[in-house]
Amino acid sequence: MTKQKPKLKIINEDGNAFSILGKARKSLRRADVPESEIDKYLKEAMSGDYDNLLRVTCEWFEVY
Repeated sequence: MTKQKPKLKIINEDGNAFSILGKARKSLRRADVPESEIDKYLKEAMSGDYDNLLRVTCEWFEVY
């Protein structure tokens, strides 16, 4: 069974990396994702440049 991705609205929103990370963290918490998984997302998302942040976020979320 495939786990459904949480939704995250970043299109037409503030494109600031910290804003995206904050919205992503909030969305994961609302989806009752364990804190260890949230930390995993944050570590992966912050392990590169802005393009990496967007790529990782698109992997973890249903971005709209």
